[in-house]
Amino acid sequence: MTATAWSILPPIITIVLALWTKEVYMSLIIGIFSGAMLFAGGNFLQATLTMFQVMADKVGSNVNILVFLVILGILVAAITRSGAMNAYGEWATRTIKGKRSASLVTVLLGIVIFIDDYFNCLTVGTVMRPVTDKFQIARTKLAYIIDATAAPICIIAPVSSWAAAVGSSLPADAQIDGFMLFLQTIPFNLYAWLTILFMLFIIWTGRDFGAMRRSVEKSNAHFEIPKEYQDTAEASASAASEGRGKMIDLMLPLLVLIGACIYGMLYTGGIHEGNSIAEAFANCDSSKSLVLGSFIAFVFTGLLYLPRRVVSFNVFCDSFGWGFKAMTPAIFILCLAWTLSGICSKEYLDLGGFVGSVVQANAGVVMFLPPLFFLVATGLAFATGTSWGTFGILIPIAIAVLGQTAPDILVVSVAAILSGAVCGDHASPISDTTILASAGAQCHHLDHVSTQLPYVAIVASCSLLGYIVDGFTENGYIGLGVGIAALAVFMVVLSSRVDSAER
Repeated sequence: MTATAWSILPPIITIVLALWTKEVYMSLIIGIFSGAMLFAGGNFLQATLTMFQVMADKVGSNVNILVFLVILGILVAAITRSGAMNAYGEWATRTIKGKRSASLVTVLLGIVIFIDDYFNCLTVGTVMRPVTDKFQIARTKLAYIIDATAAPICIIAPVSSWAAAVGSSLPADAQIDGFMLFLQTIPFNLYAWLTILFMLFIIWTGRDFGAMRRSVEKSNAHFEIPKEYQDTAEASASAASEGRGKMIDLMLPLLVLIGACIYGMLYTGGIHEGNSIAEAFANCDSSKSLVLGSFIAFVFTGLLYLPRRVVSFNVFCDSFGWGFKAMTPAIFILCLAWTLSGICSKEYLDLGGFVGSVVQANAGVVMFLPPLFFLVATGLAFATGTSWGTFGILIPIAIAVLGQTAPDILVVSVAAILSGAVCGDHASPISDTTILASAGAQCHHLDHVSTQLPYVAIVASCSLLGYIVDGFTENGYIGLGVGIAALAVFMVVLSSRVDSAER
């Protein structure tokens, strides 16, 4: 079964089941076990042992990523309970003078909190909701801004939980540095960049359309908090004020986290052994760097909070459990995705050997891979509601197909996978970030989905056009230019036909 057509069966089973059942966990487990059964020749007991052996090997080799996620979750919980976000909200309420500036400050906060999308959604929603309510900004519009500055920002941030997850999705035998590959995909992540551009255009011009326009006009005429959230508004405000935190207690831990992670990359890359900055980044161990940086930020946050009694010692320690619990779904998905990648690796089913031989015999199909990967990733993420599970499934396939035969187009194809994963996640009603954006804005979840979907469709169409051009030209910058031009044409047409919905 090694390096044969059977080796492609586990990822196909996983994808089909995920699309059919919309349950990514069980789909991954079944896909993994089917691969283990193929490798073990149908022996149930041996297949079970093989599955858990692969899982142990993969989790063991990626333990730094898991530790980083746990520490990040603890930091998020501690900052949330410190009351620092509430202090930021009070400052924003005093400073902001209009709808446009309120929306732009919301975007700015979303960009600043690029470390993790969960942290982003909950923080931005909690902090900015009272401010946007003051200016009668529709909560569906707030939810869209939160969602558009969560995953799309995290997927183009070099220091984030997403960068760690992408870098760890590569098969062990890929002979490609995952972090460097991620850095190369950043300029070509069309959906992320175009979403940010389109969101800024909508905020600046106020030219909402479709269901979002109706929601904005209704909010302008008569703003009201949804009934199910009216009773919880005061409770939420008091919960955010549990600690005595100030704005500095939000900003300093974030700055230290970013700076420490960057320094960790330089340190593990040999900056102290005489390597240049470029050499240090190229040779760094990203997983060790992230865990080093996050631990430094964790220690700093404790030293910042506890002596000043921003939070009590018991509350700070209580953040450990809350942080771990918040990261459990992400950790589980990563562990399963790593295991599926391991089953398909050279040591087991050798999917790469089979797919590589097929592609070498049919080199002409390579030009269609970027748009194909984008569409498959979009559909899979939409159906399952998870970006991480999507690129955990598809990136090993892209590496197997293009890793050795067409390295020039590999970066664009991986960028298309990441772009499609974020697109599908952005549109999916069962996505965790979509749900968290609704919760952060405290609006009806289906209202958020229905108002956001037309915006997602426009940006996705422009992104797909860009990836089609990428495939034919094998130049990501040309595709980026085409995608931006297509979006610009739509924005010009929209400006000529639609008046501003804001007053």
